[in-house]
Amino acid sequence: MYSRITGTGSYLPEKILTNHDLEKMVETSDEWIRSRTGITQRHIANTDQKASDLALFASQEAIKAANITSKDLDLIIVATTTPDMTFPSTACILQDKLGVDNCPAFDVQAVCSGFVYALATADKFVSSGKCRNALVVGSEIYSKILDWNDRNTCVLFGDGAGAVVLSQSEAPGILSSHLHASGRYKDVLSVSGSIGDGAIQGSPYINMDGGAVFKFAVKVLEDVVREATEENKLQPSDIDWLIPHQANVRIIRSTAQKLGIPLDKVVVTVDKHGNTSAASIPLALDIAVKDGRICKDQLVLLEGVGGGFTWGAVLLRW
Repeated sequence: MYSRITGTGSYLPEKILTNHDLEKMVETSDEWIRSRTGITQRHIANTDQKASDLALFASQEAIKAANITSKDLDLIIVATTTPDMTFPSTACILQDKLGVDNCPAFDVQAVCSGFVYALATADKFVSSGKCRNALVVGSEIYSKILDWNDRNTCVLFGDGAGAVVLSQSEAPGILSSHLHASGRYKDVLSVSGSIGDGAIQGSPYINMDGGAVFKFAVKVLEDVVREATEENKLQPSDIDWLIPHQANVRIIRSTAQKLGIPLDKVVVTVDKHGNTSAASIPLALDIAVKDGRICKDQLVLLEGVGGGFTWGAVLLRW
């Protein structure tokens, strides 16, 4: 038994925040942001929207595309760094909103690698025969953990959600998954705040050493692609589509160049979405599926790196 993605979906909040809008909020410029990140705009959730709300829209699309109903789901995994609340999990809240009952539902927290971690986890359930259909979602509202006075971070991130349905298949879909973490880098990219004695202890905002993140990301993203292709007796050039975590266009280009993968085989959405953390890979995947770039039997490689540090890749045949 194997697992295969049978449906994709995505959701972006209606509000768009452009670089020119940010020029009025913080000391920055459109040219400064574009030249360093490739980002021109990002979507921002309404103040009354939560991660489960964004996840619901994306999930409904994915379920419809898979030609099933929410009642057919046997497992729900939500990758998020910005949950609705401390507990219950955003997955349980999403389960209720979908009208599903009595299937396992839990969150995965691996920051920007979260969707890769969640998809790899769901694959084990589906391919082992433990469940028939798994809903895997990445949903983030980073706008609520940004310091809008810090131009080094507030220009980078956006809100959104992406989802897939992973179903049992007699033909291979997910070929392999590769997950890694190194906690000694925990302070390089973090939100240190926590709740204690009824108050926030530490900073509730993103803190990032941009230079260190860039260097680490380029190295491990190249390494994990080579790990995935070597295990499957392939070359990076055999990949039809590389869908990387959408953090920074310079990271994406540097990784592709090191791997010898032409940019026309790389799905890039960071310019319109910004960094949507765990949502970025499924968002990019859904767009490439809907516009017809990804076709049957093609090899697709998903890769991400996030705070922790965590990193990983999933190689699949569409």
